[in-house]
Amino acid sequence: MNLRDLRREYTRASLDESSVARDPVAQFRHWMDEARGGGLVEPNAMTLATATRDGQPSARIVLLKSFGEDGFVFFTDYRSQKGRELEENPVASLLFHWVELERQVRITGPVEKVPRPLSEEYFLTRPLGSQLGAWTSHQSTVLPEGRGQLEERLQQVAERFADGAIPCPPHWGGYRLVPVVFEFWQGRENRLHDRIRYAWPGPEGWTIERLSP
Repeated sequence: MNLRDLRREYTRASLDESSVARDPVAQFRHWMDEARGGGLVEPNAMTLATATRDGQPSARIVLLKSFGEDGFVFFTDYRSQKGRELEENPVASLLFHWVELERQVRITGPVEKVPRPLSEEYFLTRPLGSQLGAWTSHQSTVLPEGRGQLEERLQQVAERFADGAIPCPPHWGGYRLVPVVFEFWQGRENRLHDRIRYAWPGPEGWTIERLSP
């Protein structure tokens, strides 16, 4: 398999530090709106990169569920690998890659659990199957008996909650990443891409800088 010749030129748009929003959350909202309006599949899908205390990294795709000036929120099983890593090393990086728009956004910062009522409120909006799944799966643990073991647990959980509402499991909830660095990347011709970084804190809030591609 030859991958060396797999490349494309980026020609859709440009990005300039003089024209971006002064607030990176506003700039992100603008790009997210364009991604949603462009018909992209799951534009809120993002790579979440975490690491152990000694720096062993891991990454996976999760879904952004809300964002604002206070941070970027996603939900998961607290017992999962990412949950364990965030417990011992509560800092992470998010990466959005919108191929069709030739754009990336990277966001880095400390991570904290959201208040319990927020997790419970969001859990109640999830589809029934997703609610049952949160009780069924002990995420990232080995299933020595294969998928059948998981299906059996699902049946047991469904029977347990057959007569009432399904509460949010104590091991499941949300995290909020509080940004200290944003990088907005716009693909350009000849690999001379536009990279605009916002860093906090600056003397008057966010510092905006252009980076070499």
